[in-house]
Amino acid sequence: MSKSRHIYQCNDCGREYGGDEIMYLCPACSAGNSAGQPPRGVLKTLYDYDAVRRSSPSFAELRAGKFISLLPIETIESMTPLRIGNTPLYRLTSSKVRKMLFRLYLKDDSQNPTWSFKDRASALVSAYARERGVQTIVTASTGNAGSSLAGICASQGQRAVILVPEAAPPAKLTQIVMYGATLVPVKGTYDDAFALSIKATEHFGWYNRNTAFNPLTIEGKKSVSFELYEQLGFRLPDTVFVPVGDGVILSGLYKGFEDLLRLQITDHMPVVVAVQSAGSDNLVRNIPHKDFKVIPSSTIADSISVDLPGNFYMARRYISEYSGQTMTVTDEEILLASRQLAESTGLFAEPAAAAAYAGFMKYHRQGLLPDDSDNVVLLTGSGLKDTGSVRQMIKIPGAISPDIDNLEKALG
Repeated sequence: MSKSRHIYQCNDCGREYGGDEIMYLCPACSAGNSAGQPPRGVLKTLYDYDAVRRSSPSFAELRAGKFISLLPIETIESMTPLRIGNTPLYRLTSSKVRKMLFRLYLKDDSQNPTWSFKDRASALVSAYARERGVQTIVTASTGNAGSSLAGICASQGQRAVILVPEAAPPAKLTQIVMYGATLVPVKGTYDDAFALSIKATEHFGWYNRNTAFNPLTIEGKKSVSFELYEQLGFRLPDTVFVPVGDGVILSGLYKGFEDLLRLQITDHMPVVVAVQSAGSDNLVRNIPHKDFKVIPSSTIADSISVDLPGNFYMARRYISEYSGQTMTVTDEEILLASRQLAESTGLFAEPAAAAAYAGFMKYHRQGLLPDDSDNVVLLTGSGLKDTGSVRQMIKIPGAISPDIDNLEKALG
């Protein structure tokens, strides 16, 4: 171990690097990366798990210390004062699909400060930068990561520079600007914005938050696994449905459960179902194949619309090692899931989040979920992030004259 409590290990070659310096990709593996292929060299953050177990032998003791022994920062006081995580876990007791003989839970991460799961990663990246006196953080984003970083940096007195593809949803861009960040729309795709952010990191010396580039994004997102374990009464769910784009939320979920395994707090891994839009399935479609082939993405779920999933190799490794499952859902299924979810639970999820619920609905219809099992759907963002996607499903009624006869007509 280095002087810090953590080290980095390359997902591909296994090389280990000390945790004292800012690290992004493995230098050895990333040197061979090429355009049009997912990057090699994504780093996993590891700890001295024997030492952690000796100092905090139970989950309760880890929780009391706010999991600082499993984080790559020196003190929890470096984190944003905003409340991150500890989001609600709702049990759904009925479904319009068919009778449920199992338990279904909805993890509502729209309750984070900027209304998305991405706050978990942004908070840790911001805290790490703060401890190193780094004032400017840059990221490429289709919207959620950018608005998340902008909001967290605003709370920490840091500067955020957000590069977005020009087609990013206006609601997310509005958030970024209102938080006082520097917004830079980029002609082209998310991948173009990503590449420019890397060049900016090298040129200006900024700290980079990019998912599947900065290993701390995975570490921040793993906190959801600890919460699920606690909220389910200190037991693991049987199945977790996760919306997938670049594979970082998936890997973060796995990493949190893996930490609990390494600490011998748990003895197995839940079944994780990676759900992608059929119009942007570059991660799950390529898992069984040796050669990675890109099909340009076209989906209403912009947050998981990715041509080159940056965390492909780590996600594939986790799915293979822990017998995860994959599936795709159409845009029509996503919209149906979004509407059903909102009407039956009062939770309005953006299309990317609704994709996970659509995956659950598909499994449910096919009778694939065991009786008496605990199943979780990760709802990763608010529907207010992208109202344009659901506009085709709804009709806003016109105004009426304020009298009771017209009200009766309007009520049908």
